[in-house]
Amino acid sequence: MLDLRRFVRDIPDYPKPGILFRDITPILADPQALAAAVEALTEPFLDAKIDVVAAAEARGFIFAAPLAIRLGAGFVPIRKPGKLPFDMHSFAYELEYGTDELQIHVDGVKPGQRVLIVDDLLATGGTMEACCRLLEKCDAEIVGCSFLIHLVQLGGEARLSPYHVHSVLSYDQDDDETELSIQNEFPGPSA
Repeated sequence: MLDLRRFVRDIPDYPKPGILFRDITPILADPQALAAAVEALTEPFLDAKIDVVAAAEARGFIFAAPLAIRLGAGFVPIRKPGKLPFDMHSFAYELEYGTDELQIHVDGVKPGQRVLIVDDLLATGGTMEACCRLLEKCDAEIVGCSFLIHLVQLGGEARLSPYHVHSVLSYDQDDDETELSIQNEFPGPSA
């Protein structure tokens, strides 16, 4: 198995002092690393009968489309206001300093469809929580949330309860190294 950790570049003090940015562009630039990332993001959900893969712009789109193809599912973009041309559902949510909003076409996800939500990074979980609430508004069945990187110390996973959270690489505040945390156990469809 390809070690994806060696393709994540650490950029200190970006975008501001005190932040260690985990740069995934080396993964995207390498065909084998990109294929391994897509496979690792997909693996726990191969037998989950996913109908739709959804992702918020923009980096989530990079992984969501190939995951959808791998799962034999459709892809539905979740966008910021003013980006979608058709009738849409909207969900406004609180940020640390203000509010933001996400939107999805009203016919993007049908009631009862099984949805996997994908993003490159789980930090505080605010955007992914908003994606979950928006999809709940569509009466979707959220099967899980899949992330390439999980910044454990920021507590985002707790905001996504009760949904299954899968992460490929986890970073903990206590060490500089990544831990591969592929979860091989998938709880399966809820009764």
